[in-house]
Amino acid sequence: MPQNTNTNEVRATAKYVRVAPRKARAVVSLIRNLPVEKALEVLQFSTRAASVDVAKVLRSAIANAENNNGMRADNLIVKLAYVDEGPTLKRIRPRAKGSASRINKRMSHITVVVAPRKEA
Repeated sequence: MPQNTNTNEVRATAKYVRVAPRKARAVVSLIRNLPVEKALEVLQFSTRAASVDVAKVLRSAIANAENNNGMRADNLIVKLAYVDEGPTLKRIRPRAKGSASRINKRMSHITVVVAPRKEA
């Protein structure tokens, strides 16, 4: 994904989150290009389990912007939000006639980038 080239962008990342990337991407697409207050509201009322983890990363990005860069939270917008695939835990499930099948327990790396409203 794009690297942080603009100095007014602030990012937060959660790595090795135990949610499938496909499910997390569905949640992340809901908040892209929204003001942070609206994005938190959307995540709060979302029924998806991954919305809890995405909200946590968004709050971390907002806190990074306020504390490290001196930005105001009410002036921020979600500029980028994406999910990368992490490592997969491979498990075995017993099946009929002594065979076995593979279960993949997938992980995600969730990244949220916030920027001031006028630049996003």
